[in-house]
Amino acid sequence: MVSGGRRAVARCDALGVAPYSDMEGGLFRAYLTPAYAAAQSALAGWMEEAGMSVRLDPAANLIGRYEGMVADAPALMIGSHLDSVKDGGRYDGPLGIMLGVEAVDALNREGKRMPFPIEVIAFGDEEGSRFPAAMLTSRAVAGVLDLGALEVVDGEGVTLQDAIAHFRHPRLDPGSRFSTAAGLGSGTPDQVRGDDYLTAKHPTALAYLEAHIEQGPVLEAKGLAVGTVTGIAAQLRYQAVVTGQANHAGTTTMPLRRDALTGAAEMVLAIETIARGDASDLVATAGRIEVLPGAPNVIPGEARFTIDIRSGDPDRRDRAAGQIIAALEAIALARGLTLTVDLIHDLPASPCAPDLMDRIDAAIAIVGQPPFRLVSGAGHDAMVMAALCPTAMLFIRCRDGVSHNPAEHVDPADAEIALQVMLGFIDRLGDSVAAA
Repeated sequence: MVSGGRRAVARCDALGVAPYSDMEGGLFRAYLTPAYAAAQSALAGWMEEAGMSVRLDPAANLIGRYEGMVADAPALMIGSHLDSVKDGGRYDGPLGIMLGVEAVDALNREGKRMPFPIEVIAFGDEEGSRFPAAMLTSRAVAGVLDLGALEVVDGEGVTLQDAIAHFRHPRLDPGSRFSTAAGLGSGTPDQVRGDDYLTAKHPTALAYLEAHIEQGPVLEAKGLAVGTVTGIAAQLRYQAVVTGQANHAGTTTMPLRRDALTGAAEMVLAIETIARGDASDLVATAGRIEVLPGAPNVIPGEARFTIDIRSGDPDRRDRAAGQIIAALEAIALARGLTLTVDLIHDLPASPCAPDLMDRIDAAIAIVGQPPFRLVSGAGHDAMVMAALCPTAMLFIRCRDGVSHNPAEHVDPADAEIALQVMLGFIDRLGDSVAAA
């Protein structure tokens, strides 16, 4: 029999190509696209094979539920995200979901039920690759998403409300238990209504567990397959718009130019300089830039770029953000440009629950690995889910620490170790609930 960890990796590989990708020759699975729906359909089938009932919630999260011994007890939620960045890797997000499915499958094959149900959840748009706000659907589940956050538009001019209203899930085989959650509206049973989005809030949960590739080099440098995450760094993300004057590139002399792109370029370098000068865990990134009108013979009249600022220390993060915005405003003023900077999201530092970390450490030791703890510089759905319930994260070694890249790689043996740790964690959580 193929090990659960190996099968989890193989399933991530299967979802790395068409029809589960929106781009040829690489992986890009954006929220609410045909590729996203196709991946959900495949995942729903795997969830059902593992013994779960499956549903879509009003934010189009796919949820598989494995009932426990106690009716209506708060559920242990295990999840991660199904979407990807453009030209991304196959394991960032989906591996945590697949390992959750494998954990339930192992319990189901043993005929074992816990004193709580287990829900495996596949979130969407964690990356913010389609809409300019990350972790949309986990924020809906955690109940921290407001109506204003739904007023977003993707790069093609499609609003989130339109995307969710027109989302159609592929129908599964006749007799499938797959269904939509109650309250998604009338009409076809695979349609999700946009006006129900915020009702995706989960009523209650016992805890949330997320297994994820490290996306960094620490575990590999330590020679370790897995590690216990202590918490997730605080994040700020902004959208900056620099406005100048579009004009003819051949007739406008240099002193008369109000070039939005050159102004934005100076701003991006200022962001890097400030972050480097802090000499700490602070990082700042201008990850996406767009120039208008985008013609070779026209001076750019507008440039838009994102700013991502992170630190394990929220005060350090906020202080750097103030310095960065002040520097950008000074550059705009000196160049005769207009600058607007809008806050997209503010995610506080999110520590993992100490008792859950202890259970992960114990489970790691039982499988013969030395327990090791590390902080996450990357954001994850777990930091949002902390508003709903205690959270825990397990990091899995990835080769060379590479992520958000087609070269992303996970050893199936490491995935198997992670699966056994998750099962040990579930057992220990079950023991504590039963003893309470």
